[in-house]
Amino acid sequence: MKKMLILSFVALGMTAFAASNNSYKVELLQDSVIEGKSFKAGEYKISLQNGTAMIKQGKEVVEVPAHEEAQPQKVYSTVIKYKDGTNVQEISVGGTHSKIIFDGGSTARPGA
Repeated sequence: MKKMLILSFVALGMTAFAASNNSYKVELLQDSVIEGKSFKAGEYKISLQNGTAMIKQGKEVVEVPAHEEAQPQKVYSTVIKYKDGTNVQEISVGGTHSKIIFDGGSTARPGA
């Protein structure tokens, strides 16, 4: 009986760990820049963990600083907010309450 109870807690813990690993599929409709890194138009998988977004297309993975914010209303279609035409600032992920915000900004800072 104790083994069954321990296995249940382990399974529950693994489920909570898997749920905390946020991953989204996003399509960039134009060539874009995220945190100074260039991305061609296409489909990407974005995973968020510990203040980092891992942006993956095929076997290529790029890591950039980002965080996720919950939005009060569900987003019905993905919305990408650009600055200066190609620099991605944030992505509101369709079908979720999530917004990915890229932290450092893609523009150069004075004195940097």
